[in-house]
Amino acid sequence: MSGHSKWSQIKRQKAVTDSAKSRVFSRYARLITLESKKANGVLSAPSLSVVIARAKAANMPKENIERAVAKGTSKDSGNLEQVVYEAYGPGGVAIMVDALTDNKNRTTQEIKHLLVLQGIELANPGAASWAFTKSGGTFMPNEPLSDVSGLAEEKLTAILEALDEHDDVQEIFTNARGYENSGD
Repeated sequence: MSGHSKWSQIKRQKAVTDSAKSRVFSRYARLITLESKKANGVLSAPSLSVVIARAKAANMPKENIERAVAKGTSKDSGNLEQVVYEAYGPGGVAIMVDALTDNKNRTTQEIKHLLVLQGIELANPGAASWAFTKSGGTFMPNEPLSDVSGLAEEKLTAILEALDEHDDVQEIFTNARGYENSGD
């Protein structure tokens, strides 16, 4: 009976879960590196301790956390910077993309390309931010739009999934009801 090996099934499932864990761990590692650089490696700094606590809650190994802190305090650490991109999706849904990158030009072009493939364009800074209130590093919608349904919902889901797959993207925020704070 070919194709019915239990190990093959386990191997496929493990590959999927390991890929998802890897993506989450790399996002936290970049965020810890950035916060470590801001706090000069002081682990008791509020912003760094919060990020470390969130990484531990996601079961990130202690060695990975220590390596990210050390990378942020080393002299050869990259210049990571936080960038926010704005766009309008199907049905007039405002989308805010929070990214952490070492090369702003590269990331901008990659995000722009992802959006164009989905049939939308990158908006100018401030074009979609009016629909959100920033509180504690997250963007909360001022007034969520009514439910997105049908073809618009499928397109919005495809856009959010494509953005979520990008390594530099930290979080994605929308003002569509049911999709609020879809990142992380």
